[in-house]
Amino acid sequence: MAYRNVLVIGGTGFIGSHIIAKLVDSECRVTVPTRREGHATHLLLLPDVELVVEGNVHDDAVLDRLMHGQDAVINLVGILHGRPGPAGSRYGRDFERAHVELPKRIVAACARNGVHRLLHMSALGVSPDAPSMYLRSKADGEAAAMSDPAVHTTIFRPSVVFGDNDRFLNMFASLQRMLPLMMLAGADARFQPVYVEDVARAFVIALQDNRTIGKVYELAGPKVYTLRELVRLAGEYSGHRRPVIGVPDAFARLQAFFLEHMPGGPLMSRDNLDSMQVDNVRTSTLADELGIQWTPIEAIAPNYLRGRSHYGAAAA
Repeated sequence: MAYRNVLVIGGTGFIGSHIIAKLVDSECRVTVPTRREGHATHLLLLPDVELVVEGNVHDDAVLDRLMHGQDAVINLVGILHGRPGPAGSRYGRDFERAHVELPKRIVAACARNGVHRLLHMSALGVSPDAPSMYLRSKADGEAAAMSDPAVHTTIFRPSVVFGDNDRFLNMFASLQRMLPLMMLAGADARFQPVYVEDVARAFVIALQDNRTIGKVYELAGPKVYTLRELVRLAGEYSGHRRPVIGVPDAFARLQAFFLEHMPGGPLMSRDNLDSMQVDNVRTSTLADELGIQWTPIEAIAPNYLRGRSHYGAAAA
């Protein structure tokens, strides 16, 4: 079966925009719900994309309306930061709502409306007993996404994603433009960054290949780096390389505590530090059906980091 009408939930951000562009290139008609049309005007430039200013996707009635006429659903909703829950809870309400309850609602809405194909975004390192709320909630979200055999689900676990307008390498490039040195928490944490275009390609290939149904794909680039190495690369490629000093764990947690409460949202949280206790690297060989040649950071990042003064914006 060809899946031509695709609902993309959480599609207005960095990764979603790339996935939607590739869906359009493959002659899909894409529906993108958004609570604020201004957040998605860049998608209006693409043909065969319908923006639906449709309130709350956590509402079952809204999901039922969005599912009408769809062949497949892609769920990209995820948050990096959330408030802790009460003592003894596995994660707080924010993570529960975004990562666990929403996939449950999406799967139930798919089943009610005869939409049998679902692609779900998770993350590397997920486990029910992982050290962070983020990873534990993502693991429970995977279980929810796979919970109904009538809905044919494929799950993706990317490492940290890089590309023009990312909020990872761009952030570290921006900080090094402003600061004389980098005091870095989790400096020895290991990542295997994956290019956003490769992630988008994986989703579009998997959508139309039924061999991917029921499978979990770990998406990662060709090389493993420590966080310290990635920060140095961001500084070098942007022309503002600074000394990088790893900080002890106790100081790192204190630093993260203050960063959690910065205006405009946290740059890092204590839960992020907990996540970095688990290597963010691929643990299995990618199956042949995706057929992707993974793009190295060195081939892409120098082009978009050069001259950046803040996230995703060129310096004057």
